[in-house]
Amino acid sequence: MSDFIQKFEKLSITDIPENLENVKFPELTPEQKALSSQFETLSTRLDEKDTLLQINDSLRTKTFVSGSVPSRADLVLFSKVFPLASKWTDKEEIANFRHIFRWIDLVQNRLVNVSEPLKIDYDIELPREVKEKKKAAPAAAAVDAPAAAAATTTTTKEGKNTPASSAHGPGHTLTEEELKKRAAAKEAKKAAKAKLNAEKQQQQKAASTASAPTPAMVDLRVGFIKKAERHPDADTLYVSTIEMGDEDGPRTVCSGLVNEIPLEEMQQRYVIVVANLKPVTMRGIKSCAMVLCASNADKVEFVNPPKDSKPGDKIFFEGYNGVPEKQLNPKKKIWEAIQPKFTTNENFEVTYTEEGKSPSKLMNEKGELCKNSTIVGAKVN
Repeated sequence: MSDFIQKFEKLSITDIPENLENVKFPELTPEQKALSSQFETLSTRLDEKDTLLQINDSLRTKTFVSGSVPSRADLVLFSKVFPLASKWTDKEEIANFRHIFRWIDLVQNRLVNVSEPLKIDYDIELPREVKEKKKAAPAAAAVDAPAAAAATTTTTKEGKNTPASSAHGPGHTLTEEELKKRAAAKEAKKAAKAKLNAEKQQQQKAASTASAPTPAMVDLRVGFIKKAERHPDADTLYVSTIEMGDEDGPRTVCSGLVNEIPLEEMQQRYVIVVANLKPVTMRGIKSCAMVLCASNADKVEFVNPPKDSKPGDKIFFEGYNGVPEKQLNPKKKIWEAIQPKFTTNENFEVTYTEEGKSPSKLMNEKGELCKNSTIVGAKVN
């Protein structure tokens, strides 16, 4: 790699990416190629702060975006990130993107010519990268509360605790009649609060019933795996680039299938994807969908879309062809409520069964069915 750096003729930032076709970068491993491709995709989504934080986190342990050697992705990403980083002057921004700054300094000194190089202050004091735990609320208020309550009461000759002051002025002792009126008012207030809580619970129950999770909320689509590689930092994960009909291009998807499906069977094939789960970062790579599979105790198989399907084709369960949620809210547990009702029948057709109803089959707009290959009664997720 050092030989490559020494011999490399720096490119102008204005020549990227048009003049990269003839640049010969060091040979990458399959895993490095996959990571390089992911970063080129991320370079198109820099308007999302989470993307920049993801890039910064990944560079925490890497010299270049794909590891220890430079690649085309470094130059493509640099051309997009450099103009943004030039505006990061706030100390908090510098702290949040410290690893991006370090990488920028390396690239601008070794690979890319810029008219005004970014000046990196390595002596600036930045906070450590530690997530602070929320401190428990001080217990002093709770300890002092009984004392405060005691200070506002006095004791009658009969030994009853009453407020030390009333409408009649400080030091006045309440009569039995006044005490009864106060007790009655307190009980009435308690009853009114209980009634209000009961009504609120009924309203929440009604709202919950009205918005009970259904398969129509789930965005199921046809996806096409353009390529899949092993995750560079996770032995059980594949990282796939999947076309699923989005205007902004393919998505990156991490799947825990390394021990179940050979890598060659992950290439250039059609699958069913769950497209509106909340994205999750898996060992430094943001996964933006999930591949639908059927499984039992012995094996795992893809759920196959109908013949002649295209990326982005809508898939739904019969009787549930609605408008899916833009993104499933993890707190509402919609996917968790629906997915256990997925299975496969004796014809390997994927079905959804609501209690008291006949099974609904997974299909496309033409009524063509989605099937797995060999498993009856499979768990589908």
